[in-house]
Amino acid sequence: MDSLRLSIVQPDDWHLHLRDGNGLASVAPHSASVFKRAIVMPNLKPPITTLPQALAYRERILKALPPDSTFTPLMTLYLTDHTTTSEIKLAKKSGAVFAVKLYPAGATTNSQAGVTDLFGKCMPVLEEMARSSLPLLVHGEVVDTSVDIFDREKVFIDTILSPLVTKLPQLKVVMEHITTRDAVEFVESVTSGNVAATVTPQHLLLNRNAIFQGGLQPHFYCLPVLKREHHRQALIKAVTSGSKKYFLGTDSAPHEKRAKEASCGCAGIYSAPVALPLYAQVFEEAGALDMLEAFTSLNGPNFYGLPANKGTVTLVKTPWCVPTAYSFDSGTVVPICAGKTIQWSVESVINGEDSCEKKNELDSLQV
Repeated sequence: MDSLRLSIVQPDDWHLHLRDGNGLASVAPHSASVFKRAIVMPNLKPPITTLPQALAYRERILKALPPDSTFTPLMTLYLTDHTTTSEIKLAKKSGAVFAVKLYPAGATTNSQAGVTDLFGKCMPVLEEMARSSLPLLVHGEVVDTSVDIFDREKVFIDTILSPLVTKLPQLKVVMEHITTRDAVEFVESVTSGNVAATVTPQHLLLNRNAIFQGGLQPHFYCLPVLKREHHRQALIKAVTSGSKKYFLGTDSAPHEKRAKEASCGCAGIYSAPVALPLYAQVFEEAGALDMLEAFTSLNGPNFYGLPANKGTVTLVKTPWCVPTAYSFDSGTVVPICAGKTIQWSVESVINGEDSCEKKNELDSLQV
């Protein structure tokens, strides 16, 4: 029997961590082998807070790509208490910066320089972003340690995001890596078309039990953390509904294996090499393969006001075993589903610009 095949418009990754230096050189080819474009997160050390820093980082990313790559990094700025309206104007005018990222200070990896008082210190900048149609990308969790970690997304929505959208309805907002039914309900409640959300493969595949099954599983630890099963089901229902408000954002976040498996392990799940096959698995299991292309390839460009890609990716339902690790910096990085057999794989990528067909490039990138 012939394997099931599915060809879709080449997707983009609307939430990606590429790191820097040797780590960047290790992981950038993974994303570039499948995705045409990616919104690149700015939480480096030091963070990308200005246009010159963003342009320099963009050049480092391009240099880290294979010579024949047509991958396009879409840059972002890191919002701080000290970001100026003039910086927003310069960013928008550059054509290289596509959004600004809000990290509540202390919420996640390299967020120490983030915002401490959004309404008290950032409103002029947010108003300029609204005028410039420059989206705000939100890590939607409060950092109050008195709030249970599993409730921090809901509390953020209630105390910060909902008031912001009410106060500034013309601001385009992406609630990144949503994890709860509460987030889905909030996104659905906003009828302006200015609020959307990215969803990761891990939050569609796993609930919080995965962190603890068979012992503590550090490679399933990410922020926002995995949630209860009814939240996972709400996310699946949302992304397979046909709504244009949801699109692919892997939040692929590589850390060296030794940093993940340390006594105080880093938050982040590395999914870039396997993300698209895992999304296909979720959509197939939900009986919604016909909705996959909109989620992976059309809704994101539509929200950002960009054209859909001209190329195609062909997925084939052929089981394969995910490598246990990939080279990363001076060590290795463990991907999601490491050592497990998954059902879908990327058979080919045909770039719409040069019709250059690439097959199974990831095979040469594993350890």
